Amino acid sequence: MELIASFKVDHMRLLPGIYVSRKDTVGKEVLTTFDIRMTRPNFEPVMNTAECHTIEHLAATYLRNHEKWGGKIVYFGPMGCRTGFYLILAGDYESKDVAGLITGMYEFIRDFSGEVPGAQPGSCGNYMDMNLPMAKYLADKYLKEVLYDITPDRLNYPE
Repeated sequence: MELIASFKVDHMRLLPGIYVSRKDTVGKEVLTTFDIRMTRPNFEPVMNTAECHTIEHLAATYLRNHEKWGGKIVYFGPMGCRTGFYLILAGDYESKDVAGLITGMYEFIRDFSGEVPGAQPGSCGNYMDMNLPMAKYLADKYLKEVLYDITPDRLNYPE
């Protein structure tokens, strides 16, 4: 079997950033999958499931309620390796096109206070596995180390 595209990316050279992972056509619509890489694979510790879960709930809430982008959100969720997240948007986009959206999302997470949306037994299958303080810390770290001064090498996969 042939390796899928994401397994062909050199994860030893991959830095935290926002990358176009793939583009697929479904009917007449292009779907763009973004690799939102928060930690450096195989060099930094991965995120624990509680903070991944919290980021997922907050990010999905932010994205689906976004005035401009909300109707284009197909999916947001964690990578199995726990080094980042996938965002799928309806439309043909590049990383630079969504940098502002992603920055706003992580600012929302960093600044969030209160009960995590959907973190109740009737709304979530594992509602107690949440860590808001750590999610806020990781969002702030990603903003400061990657998003606020994002450079081309953090917007395009390494060659």
